Amino acid sequence: MYEPNVVGDWREYDEHAGLRVRVHRLETAEPPRGRDDAAAGLTYFCVRVTVENRGARQLGVQLEDGQVDIRVGPDGEGAFIDWRSSQFVEGFDVYPLRRVTAVLYAAAAEANLGQVDVQIQLRVEEEWTGRRLWTGGIGVSEGTAGAVAPAGAAVAGLAHQISAFLRDQAEPGTS
Repeated sequence: MYEPNVVGDWREYDEHAGLRVRVHRLETAEPPRGRDDAAAGLTYFCVRVTVENRGARQLGVQLEDGQVDIRVGPDGEGAFIDWRSSQFVEGFDVYPLRRVTAVLYAAAAEANLGQVDVQIQLRVEEEWTGRRLWTGGIGVSEGTAGAVAPAGAAVAGLAHQISAFLRDQAEPGTS
């Protein structure tokens, strides 16, 4: 059974030796070029996608619009991705022991930011890689000033809930 990666986890690609990727630093943040009018009433957040080359040769990497999908909330609604403010990786040669990072800005209803799913499909050396999914959340509307949970607890709890749900769905005899 396939379980999604938790935001912050590295994921290696078998088809490209030494290449690994992760989605990390999921946090609320205002875009550097100002808010888009289409995001009125929504809460902006930022996520980073880092590609690292631990292999022996350079690899050409591309991560642009259309290769990223961000879904929020329990129903998986599409987030508004601010293409104008996001910084993509456009045909960059990642040399051994080097990294390249894309910074993506998106917006969604504040109530849905407790569950954020980010799906990435890299293009490496003019070939498409398999899609990878990371899940996490932002505690924007959770807790009070006196009771703050550790940052890792919310992510670990969400990952456990998703794993339990997927196991329940995979078991024979369940509807």
